Amino acid sequence: MGTSVFYFVATLSIIFSLMVIFSKNPIHSVLYLILTFFTFTVHYVLLNAQFLAVVNFIVYMGAIMVLFLFVLMLLNLNKENEPNKSNLLKIVGVIAGGCLVVTLMGALKAVNIDSPLVLVDKDLGLVERLGKELFGKFMLPFELSSILLLSAMVGAVLLTKKEEKTNG
Repeated sequence: MGTSVFYFVATLSIIFSLMVIFSKNPIHSVLYLILTFFTFTVHYVLLNAQFLAVVNFIVYMGAIMVLFLFVLMLLNLNKENEPNKSNLLKIVGVIAGGCLVVTLMGALKAVNIDSPLVLVDKDLGLVERLGKELFGKFMLPFELSSILLLSAMVGAVLLTKKEEKTNG
């Protein structure tokens, strides 16, 4: 059951990632990218990494993809606005794509798919274990980084605040 779900979700991941590449409309590409990230979330759940699944779902699917959609809608990309690409740029793109294909073929040649992945520690990706590590020996660096982020946020607010002129 688990391997069939894995292969189904892996197939969906490949299909959606190809749709990201070959879609003509940039908005559709971002929507297919959201679906690709969702399949990655399912992979994380299958690997018993619930924290990574939740972070992937909230941060990538929720925040970053909404930001991409917002920027694309603000840019209002049209074919009339796109400049003509030079032949040199097209040749460089073909060479880069060929290098990627050769690298992927070499990586696939070295992969051994005969044995499935078996986790030695079943509690490896659980949030409870991450919390024990984070609030155990790493508590001081964690709290110092939160103070650093808080001071950066206050500084950003103060820098963007307009000074009010008083008539007096």
